[in-house]
This record gives sequence, C-alpha cells and structure tokens, in this order.
Amino acid sequence: MIYEVVQGNRSISIRLEEIGEGEYDISIDGGETIRVDAVKSGRTIYSLIEEGKQFEVMVDASGQHKLDVQIAGRLFHFDVYDERSKLYAQQAKISAHGKQEVEASMPGKVVKLNVAVGDLVEEGVSLLVLEAMKMENDIASPIAGKVTAVNTSVGSSVEAGAKLVVVEPVED
Repeated sequence: MIYEVVQGNRSISIRLEEIGEGEYDISIDGGETIRVDAVKSGRTIYSLIEEGKQFEVMVDASGQHKLDVQIAGRLFHFDVYDERSKLYAQQAKISAHGKQEVEASMPGKVVKLNVAVGDLVEEGVSLLVLEAMKMENDIASPIAGKVTAVNTSVGSSVEAGAKLVVVEPVED
C-alpha cells in the first residue's frame, strides 16, 4: 500500500508492504527499503525493531486522515492519505473557499505568535507555535489570505478545537 503523508507543506510518499505477521518492508519516497518487526504493545503503542534497534512509537488518530506520532519524545503531526482519500482531499481543497478558522488540534500552550490582525500570509506559513506534550508544533495557515482575527496570546492555554486564528482570502 502506498500512502501520501503531509506535514505542513511537505509531502512524502511511503510504501508499506506486509511481508509476514508483524514484519513489514518500508520505503520512503522510493528510497532504500528497510524491514521492521512491529508489535502492538498497548492501545496506541507499537514496538518496532529495525536491525536490532528497538523503537517505541505512540500513534494516535486525532481525526479523519490525521495522525499524531511520538517517537523518542518527538511529536509529529501528519495528514495521511491512501490513493483514493488523497483524491477526495484534493477535490475538497479545490472547492474550499471563504474564511478559515484555524483550530488547536490538541490542548496546549501558545508559546509564540507569528501574526497579528491585518497581516497577509501565504498558505503553509506558521501562524503560531503551540506547545503540547512538551513538544513545539507549528500551526500553519491553510490558505493564503489576510489574518482577520487572533483569538489567543502568548502564554495562553488552549483546549483542542479552540479557534486560534481566522484567515480570509483576499479579493483581487
């Protein structure tokens, strides 16, 4: 199975092939194939072994096509699509318009605010940095446009789903 993984404005193609029970071949962007043994050791915890090295990986689905992955204390947020769901997501993105309310994907603390009301931003630009689970996460603009509202400040604690910033497309 081939998956398209998106983190911010970076896209990666991952090929995952099950070789046997708990054994997988993985290649990233057509590069070298590595073989890993994977065992689920908890509700969201996996133990991976690659060339004698063991890694504990926590995977949490945070919404449709969204995964939070923690490896060795580092937290990564991904959008994950197989071929069919990637096509649907592209079609949905094309039809999206109007203001975009950027929400916190998890509870955290705002540690950096990169925009103010009136700022023009490009799609994928960091609007703010949210610290969650001791990791700093850039929260990016989903569209190019003008910041019309900032509903948080540095040092604020926010809950998952809190509306942080509003970006509206600029009319030509």
